[in-house]
Order: sequence, then structure tokens, then C-alpha cells
Amino acid sequence: MGYVALGIRALIGAVFLASSIGKVTGRGAFGRFVSSVGDMRVVPRHRARAVARTVVCAEFVVWPALMAPVPAVAVAGFAVAAALLVAFAAGIALSTRRGARTPCRCFGVSASPLGPRHIVRNLVLTALAVIGAATLLGPGAAGPADPGGAVVAVSGGLLLGALVAVLDDVLDLFRPVDRAAGPARGR
Repeated sequence: MGYVALGIRALIGAVFLASSIGKVTGRGAFGRFVSSVGDMRVVPRHRARAVARTVVCAEFVVWPALMAPVPAVAVAGFAVAAALLVAFAAGIALSTRRGARTPCRCFGVSASPLGPRHIVRNLVLTALAVIGAATLLGPGAAGPADPGGAVVAVSGGLLLGALVAVLDDVLDLFRPVDRAAGPARGR
């Protein structure tokens, strides 16, 4: 079970690293995130900046906690991650039910509107965070014995975490082209 916990730590850590950095890096990134929080119509618009700050600060807690060599700290990181992911899933569900079509600013810049795939993604990540915490708390949580196995587990987790972070972009590659907009022409 040590390899499973290690892989899940890397996966969830990579997701929250990409998410937290993406929301604050680049000109206007945080402002776009604040706008998307307000556009979701889940919190009053005048509270959007405070909610966005809280989200980013909490995300910046998760990935260092998951990297910590102390299991109790990693379990706390998984707990914060799971709480955030459940809140994100609930917020997206409420937002889409209200008809909001705000872009997903989960990892910074994206044109993909929030929708069911984001809810599913967050619920799957929640389940993985719970499994990760349980493996650290359960029997056999001492950790992996083989360094090679640990490298494979971490590498696999990082790869999957990176895939989660770019999933909207990958799925957009397969979206039908909007022909109503007409062909792009040079000027």
C-alpha cells in the first residue's frame, strides 16, 4: 500500500501545484479567477475576491503538505484537498444548475465552461484523496521498501496529475469546430 499512497500523493500534489500556481501566475491570472468565482453565482459578487484568496491559500497548503515526510502532515494535506474538492464539485453543480457558463479557471487560463466533467473530475480526485489518507493511516503504511518502485509510483502520479491539469485542453482538441464563426482569415 505504500506505493499507492506515494502515487496518490504525487497525483493530488501535482494537481494542486498546477492549480495554485496557475491562478496567480501571469498578468491578470488572479483577477480572471476572481471574476470566474463571481460569475459562478455561488457566492455574492462582493465576496468573490475573499473566496478566491481563501481557495488559493488553501491550495498552496495542500501540495507542500503532501510532500512532507511526516505521514500526519500528508494526511492533513489529503484532508484539505478532499474538503476543497468536495466544495469545488458542489459549487460547480450549483453554478451549472443556475445556468452559469463561466470558464473553468481551475488551472489558470481556460475557455472551457464549467460542467459535469469538472464535477466528475473533482469527485474522482476526492475519492483518491480519501484512499491516499486511508493508506497512510492503515496497516502497512510504513512506506515503500524499494527505491525503484517509489520512483515509478511518484512518476506515475506526477504524470496523471499533469494529465488532469491539462485535460480540458486535451478534450478541446476533439471538440467540433464552430463553422458559424467562419474561417479564420489573415489581415
